[in-house]
Amino acid sequence: MNFYVSEEIFEKFPNFCVAVIVGEGIDNTGTDPETERIMATAVNNAHNLLQDANVKERKEVLVWREAFQLLGINPNKYPSSIEALLKRIAKKPQFPGINNVVNLVNAVGIKNMVPIGAHDIDKMQGDIQIRFSREGERFTPFNSTEQEEVPPGEPVYADDLEVRTRMWVWRQGEKAKITPTSSRIFFPIDGFKEKTEKNVISAREELADYLKRFFRCTIRTYWIDKNSPRANLEE
Repeated sequence: MNFYVSEEIFEKFPNFCVAVIVGEGIDNTGTDPETERIMATAVNNAHNLLQDANVKERKEVLVWREAFQLLGINPNKYPSSIEALLKRIAKKPQFPGINNVVNLVNAVGIKNMVPIGAHDIDKMQGDIQIRFSREGERFTPFNSTEQEEVPPGEPVYADDLEVRTRMWVWRQGEKAKITPTSSRIFFPIDGFKEKTEKNVISAREELADYLKRFFRCTIRTYWIDKNSPRANLEE
């Protein structure tokens, strides 16, 4: 499996970058209270920082609002996942635990204020790409079995089967979600050089450390940008 960002995306956003982790041999069964504690700490810290602030003005949020506006996407109607998450936490310092992997992904994303995806590799087919959607492509919303049609020209994560995320980092789909049986996982962390690159790198290092600590799994890391737009995730 390869991961790549299309040339058309880089034409619009030459400073776009993605840090990637692939974890293999993960045992996500059972519940480790420590992952919930780590997430709760990240949530409380973010709430204390943001409760009296305008989340939209945070640089980590603003960069996505500007990117969406450049593409003709209304960020008020389709906020990036990190904006929606931080707004929710700013109002109330609570967030539900899901499973060990997702708890850690959420904790690291919240702390570093960057969108982090998590996709079950065994539920995917072919290459994973960030590109503009094509005529007739479909998407299965989270917690749904019904597919919806995706209009062409929308920035998406997609594999050979279907669109995996709508509006780039707005909403992830059902098909590759992380469950207790997920053992091979693709984690992309999206950002922009000179704006959130340090956040992205910090998130990758922190999540990689957690994966080693809690799951003793094999991990591989990659860096995608305009000068290196493709990676073989098997190497």
